[in-house]
Amino acid sequence: MAAQRPAHEGRERSADARSSQEHRNTRQRRTVVEALDTLEDFHSAQDFHRIVADRGGRVSLATVYRILQSLEDTGDVDVVQGDDGQALYRKCSADDHHHHLLCRRCGAAEDIEADVVERWAEQVGAASGYTQIAHTIELTGLCAQCTREVAGSS
Repeated sequence: MAAQRPAHEGRERSADARSSQEHRNTRQRRTVVEALDTLEDFHSAQDFHRIVADRGGRVSLATVYRILQSLEDTGDVDVVQGDDGQALYRKCSADDHHHHLLCRRCGAAEDIEADVVERWAEQVGAASGYTQIAHTIELTGLCAQCTREVAGSS
């Protein structure tokens, strides 16, 4: 079984790997990146495909997936798993390792730092003789606004 690599680890790639991706700056890639630049929350590849098409762009869904994967590899997008198991993407604004707090109702997301989680992950790995520990933590809940709306509809 292949080990899973969190999206944030792509930022640790060399400048050469990053620049080789930049050389493939196609019209389709620019179109998807422009859509990423205008959205704040996480969205699926299908959402990006629809947004690009609504704006008059012509990019196949398979190409959108490939572009998002390459952006994940370079650390230019954050990727989380939605409640339905689908990968969700948004432009990454952090330069270092971080985690996410996601609203299950509206999709709002916040970057969070969790030093205690970092120490815990290293300790758990070290206790079993592992090094170079990688992990992904996603916290989900209801944001303050959705909590108020749910309470108001009861």
